[in-house]
Amino acid sequence: MGRFFSDVVEQALKDIYYDVTTGRGQENFRRLEQASMAGDGDASCILARCLCGYQYVWSGHGFPEDDDRAESLMHKSVEQGSAIGVLLALRSGELSDTDKARMPFASLKEVFDVVLEKADQGEPFCQYVIGNVYFWWDFLEIEGKDRDSFSSVEAFREYLKENIVKCEDWFWKAFQGGVYYAGNNLNRYYQQGDEDLIPPQPKKAEGIWKMGAELGYPTHQYLYAKELEEAGKSEEALMWHKKAADSGERDSWFYVGLAYEEGKGVPKDEHYAAQCYENGIPDNGGCCNRLGALCFQGKGVAQDYKKGVDLLTKAYDEGSKWGLVYLGKAYFNGWGVEKDYVKAREFLEKVTWSNLDTYYMLGVIYAQGLGVAEDIKKGVEYLQKSGNRPDSKEELSKYKKTLFGGKWVRKK
Repeated sequence: MGRFFSDVVEQALKDIYYDVTTGRGQENFRRLEQASMAGDGDASCILARCLCGYQYVWSGHGFPEDDDRAESLMHKSVEQGSAIGVLLALRSGELSDTDKARMPFASLKEVFDVVLEKADQGEPFCQYVIGNVYFWWDFLEIEGKDRDSFSSVEAFREYLKENIVKCEDWFWKAFQGGVYYAGNNLNRYYQQGDEDLIPPQPKKAEGIWKMGAELGYPTHQYLYAKELEEAGKSEEALMWHKKAADSGERDSWFYVGLAYEEGKGVPKDEHYAAQCYENGIPDNGGCCNRLGALCFQGKGVAQDYKKGVDLLTKAYDEGSKWGLVYLGKAYFNGWGVEKDYVKAREFLEKVTWSNLDTYYMLGVIYAQGLGVAEDIKKGVEYLQKSGNRPDSKEELSKYKKTLFGGKWVRKK
């Protein structure tokens, strides 16, 4: 039996939270499932968090997201007697009156004291949970207090402030003990304060991402690299992006790939850039865009229009407009897809920046009436904006203005 929890739970906390780069997340996930079925409430609690997405567990573990199963497991953890399960169910709004009746504790205060004792003895996840009790004001329900418990608004405010500030120390302990989410909450606490009770303290937030990066948290290595980029320290930023990417932080692969694709701070290597972008898929839309473009151009990879369209479409479906011109070209020319001027126009008319290729294709579509009512005047206007290029000149040569009325018509 572990010091604070079962051996299974303690190992899972280590590999899933305290040292995320061990690569044993999936193995621990399976062991938590077995322990949960065997009656381990703490295992049910941690397993529930694993199923709740990146806001609760590092995305690099690749755990499935299943809110319904997570909710069921959280209720199960309470019934199985997990003190951290009770506090986390309370935090997530999942602690029902039925749960309270079934939990093997006399009160929420008893639950809090159980977790607090483990936090006092140095257990990082419990320190994080206690920090959240103060950060999110759950202490009010735990202590059974509200505004009516105090003689005045000012007395109530003082009580709130006295408790809220306790989160800071607990988050620092949890952060240094391996829970990078505690660092996230510290940053939020310092940057935003807490309503009109705790003022922001942005100076205190400085260095949090650096500390997390040095502690080996991949997400903080990514965030610290972004800070360095903004400070103009591109070479140091790239170093941290490489560390983060190698540890499994997929978003960093985009920045590593971009540096090698453009040859910024490193020798230009489009082949390696393509590999980096491939590593960032499917999580990163930027990687989909850049690799899609390389597939169109045949740079760093074999030219493959279909793969390029698939990648750029995925990024577009997720909200990115970066690949609109490429997608317009694909449907205009029939590259990797069947030629479809209607779809080509739909993509091209969403381009909000100046692009000569876009103007040329829209010019042809309108002037020739391809998938749209013919509008030579509109087509010519687009063609005239498309620059001094041979294909534009050739297309423009097909049209003229009438002598009387100045109407644009097709030459006979």
